Amino acid sequence: MRIFPIAMGLSFWVWVLSAQAEPAPGSFIVNTIEIADQKAVFATVESAHVVAARSRIGGTVTTLTVQDGDTVTAGQTIAVVADPTLVQQLRALEAEIAGLKAQLAQSKIDFARAQGLIHSGAISRSTLDQTQTGVRVAASSLMAKIAARDALNQQIGEGAVLAPVSGRVLLTPVTQGAVVLNGDTLATIAEQDYVLRLDVPEYHTGFLQLGDLVRIDTRDAKTTSPEFGKIILIYPQIQNGRVEADATAPNLGSYFVGQRVEVWVYAGSRPGIVIPARYIETRFGLNYVDMRVANGGRITVPIQRGESQPTPAMPDGVEILSGLHEGDELLLPNVNAP
Repeated sequence: MRIFPIAMGLSFWVWVLSAQAEPAPGSFIVNTIEIADQKAVFATVESAHVVAARSRIGGTVTTLTVQDGDTVTAGQTIAVVADPTLVQQLRALEAEIAGLKAQLAQSKIDFARAQGLIHSGAISRSTLDQTQTGVRVAASSLMAKIAARDALNQQIGEGAVLAPVSGRVLLTPVTQGAVVLNGDTLATIAEQDYVLRLDVPEYHTGFLQLGDLVRIDTRDAKTTSPEFGKIILIYPQIQNGRVEADATAPNLGSYFVGQRVEVWVYAGSRPGIVIPARYIETRFGLNYVDMRVANGGRITVPIQRGESQPTPAMPDGVEILSGLHEGDELLLPNVNAP
């Protein structure tokens, strides 16, 4: 039955999304809440899509403007492939077009002369029709060659290899001067939308739900504050006793594609007490909190501190194992009670 873990997961995330209210500045009311038991798993930073930038014509790579690791935008020219034979064909077409233009001009002159002679009876009607047909044939031939030239120019223009998506270049398997064929890959680009691909043991699949939050270990990152992601896809297949899931998170663009990151996923819940770390004072290796008493004064009581339990609502949350009870009002250290 999946009802029990689902209910526990819902209660956990209700707690995550609701912050504990502070009755007054510098004070905090202790409440018993559902604490998430979290399982550390490894995730790999992957691109949502890896796209190949391919050559549309065969030829020689005359220009290569990117290298591994460069950031590109969609439509950016990353390489140019040139085929010398296409240039020769273009020159031949230009010469043919020039000849057809001259032929068309002469045909028009002959037709105009025939129109003048037909009235005097110097030529027959069939001769006039032949000159008119010559004009039409010359015009059609010229239009055909111009269309062929435009198609060839389009083919030459397709030598520019464009980035299909915005992202980061993972691999450029060719160098400038290399000969490539139509369809060869000139660069492999990882789309900028990165995801965390989680590798979760089969035992914990009962707790995975779409939309669940995951906590990302930031010890190796530049930031010290906890970061959270959200599960967007759970793959419906178990291989070697493990299931994969994708999660989105902010600032993934600063990671390397393929980098392994430690991620904490939800694995059940239990009741407990969590307070902000700023209310805890450590002296000589012991942890203390200041508590308001019934007469309005304050006392200092020792506590046993547990693991950190950060959430989006309480980034500095710390579990308290003993020393506090529900309803206790805590005061910030070195703050006098009114």
